[in-house]
Amino acid sequence: MARPAPHQAPAAHSQGPWKWALAGALCGALWATLQFAPAVWVQKALAAASNGRILLRESRGTLWHGSAQFGLTGGPDSRTATRLPGRVQWDLHLGLGTVHIALQADCCTAQAQKLQFIPGLDHWKLQVAAGESTWPAALLSGLGTPWNTIQLQGPLLLKTPGLTLVSALDRVQVEGSMSLEMPTMSSSLSTLRPLGSYRLLLQGGEQPMLDLRTVEGSLQLQGMGRWTAAHLRFVGEARADAEHEAELSNLLNIMGQRDGARSVITLG
Repeated sequence: MARPAPHQAPAAHSQGPWKWALAGALCGALWATLQFAPAVWVQKALAAASNGRILLRESRGTLWHGSAQFGLTGGPDSRTATRLPGRVQWDLHLGLGTVHIALQADCCTAQAQKLQFIPGLDHWKLQVAAGESTWPAALLSGLGTPWNTIQLQGPLLLKTPGLTLVSALDRVQVEGSMSLEMPTMSSSLSTLRPLGSYRLLLQGGEQPMLDLRTVEGSLQLQGMGRWTAAHLRFVGEARADAEHEAELSNLLNIMGQRDGARSVITLG
């Protein structure tokens, strides 16, 4: 009489704890990797997201709490680059579906700038809390032409009562506002110092708008810009007062298309 086949269930059941142990070990290894991920990960991510225009150098710390030297360049093949004095520090904290970010620069922020990033499968949202910071205009020279030719000098005061950027359907929507005040601007292309004081306002809405105005000065700047889909279209002009037209002629030639006493500026 043939013997019945042995029952296999206990053997299969005995493999279960090993599978759970392996899964737990993998999760633990992944968490440890993220927990102690080096700050250079932030450096590489920003370089990729900005097409090489944002530079972080001498990164220290971790992905979550780190610092680096911050700079700008014209891109991967650019020969121009500028750096901020001191270092930039960041702190990242995970929330429920959000990443909380605090940024502080030795040279430029009295208090940390708070941001909240909300990722999604086909969209993302970035919320910028109210804050103020002051940056050197010379930093823009690293972006290449025309900034490295004009070589602006002076403080850039960045203010926002609150700003939200939302990416969806291949376009970025802007809610809130941000202003950039440029007092006592000067340039290496003119002996006239200062050129003037200016204000650039970003106003959110269905079609976000840029408004450039002169507060005071011998170089008069004005212009309007509008975002359509993912493209910015800006049209403005630069003009010198009659008393300083000769001193500002070279600068006007560089800033845009010369049309008599004015220079027409177009972007996009």
